[in-house]
Amino acid sequence: MKSDEIRSKFIKFFEGYNHKLVKSASLKTDDPSVLLTVAGMQQFKDYYVGLKNAEKDFKSKDVITIQPCFRTSDIDEVGDEYHLTFFEMLGNFSFGGYFKDNAIRMAYELVRNEFGIDKDRIFVSIFEGANGILRDEESEEVWKKLGLKSIKGGGGFWGPGFGMNLIKPGSLKDNFWGPTGDTGVCGPSTEIYVDGMELWNIVFNEYHKDVNGKLHLLSQKGVDTGMGFERLVRIVQGKKTVFETDLFKPLMDKIRELKVSDSENIKAERVIADHVRGVVFLIKDGVRPSNIAEGYILRRVLRRAIRYCRLLLLKDNFLEELINVVINQYSKYYSFNKKEILNVVNEEYEKFKLSLDKGLKEFNKRIFTGKISGEEAFLLYQSYGFPIEITKDLAREKELEVDEDGFYKEFEKHQEMSRKGAGMFKSGLKNHDEKTVRLHTASHLLLAALNIVLGGVEQKGSNITPERLRFDFNFDRRLTKEELEEVERIVNKKINEGLEVKVEEMRYKEAVKRGFKGVFEGKYPETVSCYSIGGFSKEICSGPHVSNTKELGHFKIIKEESSSGGVRRIKAVLVDLDDLKLSKKTLRNIEKAKAEIEAGKFHTLSQLEKELGL
Repeated sequence: MKSDEIRSKFIKFFEGYNHKLVKSASLKTDDPSVLLTVAGMQQFKDYYVGLKNAEKDFKSKDVITIQPCFRTSDIDEVGDEYHLTFFEMLGNFSFGGYFKDNAIRMAYELVRNEFGIDKDRIFVSIFEGANGILRDEESEEVWKKLGLKSIKGGGGFWGPGFGMNLIKPGSLKDNFWGPTGDTGVCGPSTEIYVDGMELWNIVFNEYHKDVNGKLHLLSQKGVDTGMGFERLVRIVQGKKTVFETDLFKPLMDKIRELKVSDSENIKAERVIADHVRGVVFLIKDGVRPSNIAEGYILRRVLRRAIRYCRLLLLKDNFLEELINVVINQYSKYYSFNKKEILNVVNEEYEKFKLSLDKGLKEFNKRIFTGKISGEEAFLLYQSYGFPIEITKDLAREKELEVDEDGFYKEFEKHQEMSRKGAGMFKSGLKNHDEKTVRLHTASHLLLAALNIVLGGVEQKGSNITPERLRFDFNFDRRLTKEELEEVERIVNKKINEGLEVKVEEMRYKEAVKRGFKGVFEGKYPETVSCYSIGGFSKEICSGPHVSNTKELGHFKIIKEESSSGGVRRIKAVLVDLDDLKLSKKTLRNIEKAKAEIEAGKFHTLSQLEKELGL
């Protein structure tokens, strides 16, 4: 049975039980408790606690998804029979529609009758009971009625960090799937294993965990299931590993075709295949390489894939060839901007390839005494861009250990210093002068205008001085002169309208619901400040701002350029037209002086004013 047919059978089966197919969520998530989408239930969290209504939104209490997921918890195991960082999760969900009996019966019917998995290959786990919560006898009875006698009482609670392995009975801390964050829905589960490999985890959301760690019964019970698509295809197609299925065969064949040498390194081939798939989907969903948050995850897997490609001596165009395979294979189910993905990947490759060679030489020169310290591992990262996974791979090849905890301590120190350095855009702005505050407010108008002209724009960075603002945003090409002029026109129109700038304090989730946008890759506190500018701009920000856009003056873009792969940069100034009494001729002079400003002839706006005789 081909993977396309398996996918179709899953959908048709649950549609036959009146489930609605819901579009998958982006890998880049608004959920402040995680960096990426790691499970199908994430987009449905509010439905389990009654904040949203499934019947209103989906016309059904019961839904299904095929959700792309990305997890790095098992990244060291990638290359074995079934562990992956990127995978698709088949899931069925019920928000008060059905519970244990129906969930188990449908799962068993699908596995046995639709996919023809022999009964003797199957065993299941149920929750054994712990810390005042009783053994899940209800699920056990359902399984017995279905004819399964070999029931293994086990962990059966969805473990911390969305773990997929069987957890032994113990405390709730060990056996309990805590919410994504401090509070949220949770509950016992029953798991279906085939040939000893976990295939399907069926979670029964019965409880809500409060901020004090106490469990409260939900007024509406729910079902949340997840079945790894790649694992299911491996079982149905009778393959030893997921990498032998038709989901991976085109990619694995292309990797071997691109090899210049005859060297054998099966793990390297599998890591490349897994990581390239993940890279394509992360970039598709708006993630860009960086040194923080989800951007760092993308950088880690992309650079690790590049290192293994170089190790296998693949032909020079290996990245484009492999990306083409992934896009061709999945384009019937997902939309891709191929040009954008290639631009991001190629730019990151150009940045990394020279430092990779230098770093490898440095690594091979060093004499390590049994263990690579955290400081040494971080030096390889900081100086040569080596993610910790590359250092660990190199260490394993030389039978060395790595002080991974030490690396992350050094990494956190560096991140803290970076956050302090970037503080001027947040509360550090309170100590800056009026010009800086005006430019900060103008950056909000700029982001809103860019979204009108280009669409889908998110802020990727900002630096503001009293002389100018520098604003980074996601976009895959140079802006045209007409686009820049339109952005300027919109910003100046809003300035001239004299829009009031208002601030409100509210919970982060409420801010997101009300349409306020976050502009940093980091995560927000529970309560945030939300600034609105006459309904034109709505952003979560720490301020300060002017009280009315009339205070800003005339907005002028002085340069637009590339910042990094898939990220553009705009530099702009504010000119007080009333004070300077600029003529049209003077404005033309400012236009001509843009190049000279960037060339360094004029370092401040006051120098430009003096040169122009203003």
